[in-house]
Amino acid sequence: MKSLFFPRFLALSVTAGAVCLLACSQTQRRDNSLLTDPTLARNDSIMRRFSPADAARKAAKIDTFFRIMHQRYGFNGSVLVAQYGQVIYKGAFGYSNLTTKDTLSSQTPFQLASVSKQFTAVAVMQLQEKGLLKYDDPVYRYFPGFPYDSSITVRMLLTHRSGLPNYIYTLEKYVDRSRPMSNREVVDKLFLYKPKAYGLPDQRFNYNNTNYALLAALVERLSGKSFREYADENLFRPLGMSNTFINDGTENRVVSAATGYTGSRRSLRLDYLDGVTGDKGVYSSVEDLFKWDRGLYTEKIIKQGTLQEAFMPAHRDANLISKNYGFGWRLQKLPDNQWLTFHTGWWHGFKNYFMRNLQDQTTIILLSNVANGYMSKVGVLQAILYPTRANYFLRRDVAPTEMAETPGGTVAPQQGEAEFDLTEFSKMAWAKPLVAVRKSPKHRSRHHVVKKSGRHKVVAKKRSSSQKKRRR
Repeated sequence: MKSLFFPRFLALSVTAGAVCLLACSQTQRRDNSLLTDPTLARNDSIMRRFSPADAARKAAKIDTFFRIMHQRYGFNGSVLVAQYGQVIYKGAFGYSNLTTKDTLSSQTPFQLASVSKQFTAVAVMQLQEKGLLKYDDPVYRYFPGFPYDSSITVRMLLTHRSGLPNYIYTLEKYVDRSRPMSNREVVDKLFLYKPKAYGLPDQRFNYNNTNYALLAALVERLSGKSFREYADENLFRPLGMSNTFINDGTENRVVSAATGYTGSRRSLRLDYLDGVTGDKGVYSSVEDLFKWDRGLYTEKIIKQGTLQEAFMPAHRDANLISKNYGFGWRLQKLPDNQWLTFHTGWWHGFKNYFMRNLQDQTTIILLSNVANGYMSKVGVLQAILYPTRANYFLRRDVAPTEMAETPGGTVAPQQGEAEFDLTEFSKMAWAKPLVAVRKSPKHRSRHHVVKKSGRHKVVAKKRSSSQKKRRR
């Protein structure tokens, strides 16, 4: 027995020692990487701040919030929330298709609408990083004969300061509505019909989808590939985003995506404008967008030094002191003067919100295929994540800007929305709706005479039956 035991003991000891050495070497390599790579070191230091207990408390409140949003206020979509770089909540509510009752999941692709612009911006930054373009190059250098002001630059397209006309409206009467329009056609028709510019270049911020459609066309011209192919090879696949694609009218996977609906739940079909990409057209899921989010904290697809310019305020307009725009990202200034980066998207029934706080790597991803007013309540979710700043996030004037992407950036006010009930938020078990229902006042007829008797009001005269019949 001893002769058999010793060899087995020796073999197990050698194996255990090898495993220990391998683990120690991997830990040492990781520690060495943290010492030599400041990006990895920063990400690691932020992730160490993660508290499972705190995350669990917040997740319970977030779950309560979204169940109420779904049951009482019609939120239909998928959500993912992360803090300190780690997912604390993920869920899906409602249906991908309201007719067939296909349930949503965290892997269901949604049309991202203008949330797509950040992908276009990164593609342009990749080309700049490779030396294929410069931000301050004039647009006519890449599109000879460009029929607008020669001072318009690539940077002005990225930051919405070009003053160009919006192709969605100005080219409407020149297009073939029976088939998808391409980015190349947008460029050709701008050259051919020369619709009037909206303003002078670099005079003011004017959110405009033409800017990003032209940027996608620029990527196509410099790469020699369609924007769909370029993004798949250089953005999506390197980060393992298997449920993400661009629909330019030739993508079959769009049939597996969620269907878009109006707030009244009327389905919306794709049309000729869905062939244009860059300003919209990316389809993705909350899980894939989180892979994108984490990828932007590394250098897998772009260097951090290059990427930082995307998050810098590009405008000095007086009305953009606390709200600004970078390259494909909206910016909102926090009380500590840090910038919160986010973007909204609204197109053909899809209404989305993607927020990133670069300081603590907090992420909010909301994708909805029913275009109701749920986004005005995002402040409650932000307040849950940042309880010490609850009053700030629940203020009406810092709610995410909901831009109607269909009209190219005009503000679409939500009718009938009321202020948040802060006392109900503090309870976190809302016995009452988050948004108070406005009661329409009852109009008294001129035949009503109200008399006060103590604290009670008594109606002295009522309508006769004949009067009631005449008013039916």
